[in-house]
Amino acid sequence: MGALTLCIEVLLLIALSAICSGLNIALMSLGTADLRRKAKIGNKDASRVLPLRKNSHLSLAAILLTNVAAVSATSLVLENFTGGLLAGVISTLLIVIFGEIMPQALFAKQALHFTAKLSTLLRIMIIITYPVSKPLQLLLDHLFGEETNQLQSRRELGIMISEHLGDTNSELDEDEVEIIRGALQLSEKRVRDIMTPIRNVYWLTPSDHIDSVKINEIKTHGWSRIPVLNKQRTICFGLLLMKDMVDVDFDRQSVMAHELPLYPVQVVGSMTALDTMFRRFISGGAHLLPVERDDKIVGIVTIEDLLEEIVGHEIEDETDRRKRSKVPKLKRQK
Repeated sequence: MGALTLCIEVLLLIALSAICSGLNIALMSLGTADLRRKAKIGNKDASRVLPLRKNSHLSLAAILLTNVAAVSATSLVLENFTGGLLAGVISTLLIVIFGEIMPQALFAKQALHFTAKLSTLLRIMIIITYPVSKPLQLLLDHLFGEETNQLQSRRELGIMISEHLGDTNSELDEDEVEIIRGALQLSEKRVRDIMTPIRNVYWLTPSDHIDSVKINEIKTHGWSRIPVLNKQRTICFGLLLMKDMVDVDFDRQSVMAHELPLYPVQVVGSMTALDTMFRRFISGGAHLLPVERDDKIVGIVTIEDLLEEIVGHEIEDETDRRKRSKVPKLKRQK
């Protein structure tokens, strides 16, 4: 009966030590920012663990005090039954193997799950050890301060998103990953990287005559928006929209470009970061903006260019293939 009682006592103490050891590594491996995000989307385990992780010094003190008590009690129980040296050897082996190595290896693989399941027990530990753990928490807070959130850099976020590719457990498909990665890279790229150079842009001057021949030329290329610039390309007077010329009878008379409705647009610098271009397009109310460098217009950029940079693929419409076959070197300027 004595041996059975001894085994039960040792097993209970080793189990308690194992739980404390596992909780220690599991709780401290969880980040408060990650728990907060999971709690916001309704993860009950994260909501249960977050208060314990925020008060990490209090939880840590309670866990370690309980663990030390369990280890000490194990040595005392074995010593009363086997003697000092043998008790020390047996308790050390039991604690190291079953109370440290195995539970830590297990809890580390599912840190949030195990911590949430044992959160009630951890709160009991805090209550029991409170007279000692609370002063320790205050001391640790004073010495080391509170934890600060560590935000990931843009490159780190890109790597984290890329890890979803090929992972069957990911909720993101390949297209979503590509879009997110493209958006993260916008601030590192400039308008000059995606613009259509002025040599490939179809543009008019205010004094250019538009007749049936010119209209056929525009229709052949499939342009829907045409910038109107001065000959020196230092001023953009606006955009000429093809849809405004549908009802004009150019067979009877020709008109100059400045006599047609022109839509004013903002000019953007060639070094403008792509992440600011959305606001420019929104505030400018246009889908095409002239690009300048050294006070001279050197190209155009469209909202379609920006979207293509994000999705990582060229967006083609019904006229693109025809335009590419007829004018292969001229990029679209919708």
